[in-house]
Amino acid sequence: MSFQPILPSTGLVGWKLLTRTMETQQQALSKSPEITRDTEYYKANIAKIETAEQLVSDRRLLRVALGAYGLQDDLDNRFFIRKVLEEGTQASDSLANKLADERYFLFSEAFGFDQFTGPNTYSPSFAQKVVDRYNRATFEIAVGNQNEDMRLALNTARDLPELATRDGTDDSRWFLVMGTPALRSVFETALNLPSGFGQLDLDQQLSVFRDKTEQRFGVSEVSDFADGALRERLIEQFLLQSQLDQSTSYSGMSVALTLLQSATRS
Repeated sequence: MSFQPILPSTGLVGWKLLTRTMETQQQALSKSPEITRDTEYYKANIAKIETAEQLVSDRRLLRVALGAYGLQDDLDNRFFIRKVLEEGTQASDSLANKLADERYFLFSEAFGFDQFTGPNTYSPSFAQKVVDRYNRATFEIAVGNQNEDMRLALNTARDLPELATRDGTDDSRWFLVMGTPALRSVFETALNLPSGFGQLDLDQQLSVFRDKTEQRFGVSEVSDFADGALRERLIEQFLLQSQLDQSTSYSGMSVALTLLQSATRS
């Protein structure tokens, strides 16, 4: 990708600068020839798609569809993606409902190939919705190529509002966070959870997430993060804690190097 986002700084300062210029930068990326070719093709052809088989057979359409949900690495896994789409999300034993990564559920649900009334590809607004997600996700990847923390922050700003207002129980929304890699990483870092935390039993993880979120932010449910100010606090805490972790890591490496050099001289 030839587009290079402008990131004059890192951490919290860099985040503030990025959010001020993001709309302009994202528009510049979406107008680049390589992105425009794919998105215009998608908008012109997605309404012709009636089955999951047709979608996975068209590589250009599939590239945009997967990219919109952060699943671009599965572009060559056509049999797997077809199964995710065909089984849909309405049956509790469908593949999308079994997978730990909730991006597949969101992807399959969005296209709705298991719906009695037909897939959402027929909807006039569907094409633009997916293209908008694709443009945003592509921008996030470009940012992530320079700074992974910024990509995770952008992803949280995009996905958390949707997840926080989803139908379902409080537990189910927490499980969605736990099953979405980017959101999980942001919450774990912001709450300063240990690296082996993900090995705990899921119910234990759920309890810890709630307790730590209550201690840090004064709320205990994902639905509370529908509030924009609270989401921004989460992102800021994530960036600050990440910088602190990196600083501590660099300091430890520096001490170890100094000791090694001293031992070598001795």
